[in-house]
Amino acid sequence: MDSCKLTPFGLRVKTELLKRGKTQKWLQEKINAKGMFMDSGYMYKILTGQRKAPKVVAAICEILNIPGTEIS
Repeated sequence: MDSCKLTPFGLRVKTELLKRGKTQKWLQEKINAKGMFMDSGYMYKILTGQRKAPKVVAAICEILNIPGTEIS
């Protein structure tokens, strides 16, 4: 099923987390600290392109210091 595959953005996020030795849970906590809702299900939907969430994507890019990229 294609919807289960990471988008290029999702792959970039996962790669950055691995490079830094951080977990997805760490990223979720950082996003929650910015006043946005994030749990593992919502993160999965963003990283696989099932949800478009520009504010959350911008927060992820800021936290990981990666350039803003297209979600899909």
